[in-house]
Amino acid sequence: MSDINTPFPIAEQLAVIRRGAVEILLEDDLRKKLAQGRPLRVKAGFDPTAPDLHLGHTVLLTKLRQFQDLGHEVIFLIGDFTGLIGDPTGKNATRPPLSPEEVAANAQTYREQVFKVLAPEKTRVVFNSEWMSEIGAAGLIRIASKHTVARMLERDDFQKRYAEGRPIAIHEFLYPLIQGYDSVALNADIELGGTDQKFNLLVGRQLQGSHGQEPQVVITMPLLEGLDGVQKMSKSLGNYIGINEPPGEIFGKIMSISDDLMWRYFELLSLKTTIEITSLREQVNEGRNPRDVKIELGCEMVERFHNKLAADRAHEEFLNRFSRGHAPSDLPIYVIDSKGSSIALVSAIKTANLAASTSEARRLINQGAVRVNGERIGNLEAELLPSTSSTVEIGKRRIAIISVS
Repeated sequence: MSDINTPFPIAEQLAVIRRGAVEILLEDDLRKKLAQGRPLRVKAGFDPTAPDLHLGHTVLLTKLRQFQDLGHEVIFLIGDFTGLIGDPTGKNATRPPLSPEEVAANAQTYREQVFKVLAPEKTRVVFNSEWMSEIGAAGLIRIASKHTVARMLERDDFQKRYAEGRPIAIHEFLYPLIQGYDSVALNADIELGGTDQKFNLLVGRQLQGSHGQEPQVVITMPLLEGLDGVQKMSKSLGNYIGINEPPGEIFGKIMSISDDLMWRYFELLSLKTTIEITSLREQVNEGRNPRDVKIELGCEMVERFHNKLAADRAHEEFLNRFSRGHAPSDLPIYVIDSKGSSIALVSAIKTANLAASTSEARRLINQGAVRVNGERIGNLEAELLPSTSSTVEIGKRRIAIISVS
């Protein structure tokens, strides 16, 4: 891809690169690389540990896309070899490695999903098994000789486990070394990763130096909060938006996030320019309804992961359901006789069989999984008023109209 031109001034490129980034190590090195006037090799690795990508994964993908738009070469590395080891980052116990069959299946879905964000013609997809399967035991020992146990134990998760007497398997020490060697094999100029990957990224920088290469610049990106606005987006927590979800699901979930979290999503996920996002903030400050701006975000996300027609339809469906008082005709309707009084939302959810128990209803509200008439509800004291009908949604598929008499 040496024919890619980089006509953008360094100052303009730096402004784009800094957006949303937590750290750039080192920015002076980045300036020098940009000053070379050639397309830089920008790498990010993804272990195929699960079959689906969610918006949290796309924080890195969006930054990669910005590098592509600036004219640089993006290397999307699928860690099919490292996936067999299991990344110990942030784990308080040894994580069981995946089988080769699981890794291969997940890797295929990554290839299918990644181009919903990245430009295919500007993306180089590689698998680290291409070089790791060839170096053999002797080569792996040579890589291991470039690092020390003392340095490895500087990692917070290893340090805690060692101090508490919990086991650390030897193969877990190999993971950051192999990830670092990927940067040597690719002669990467820049590597992106989440803040939890900082140690591994710096190992790559060190190994490049010991192999006579110019060390890569490390850029760490924040971990995206999930729908609850508190915890990291995670499928296991149920607070995620999958990029393969139906358009209506993506749009509805975007509309359920808080107004404050909306700006976080704009900064980390949107391809709008900083100037455009600043303009939207100013419009809200001057009185524009934040919901209208959130609709723009929802449409952008659906269009990126599906298409514009799907985005338009999801928008229209949302308006029909919530803004115009219409609801799908096949929704179950539960009538609750409250004797003319308000009823606690927790009780209404249980009565309408949207949760197995009131304790589960409380947990769902705490997790941000409950929406009433399109608005996310996080207050356990919330009530449904008498003589009203409300569309209550729990997660993806549980939805009903609750009429309080």
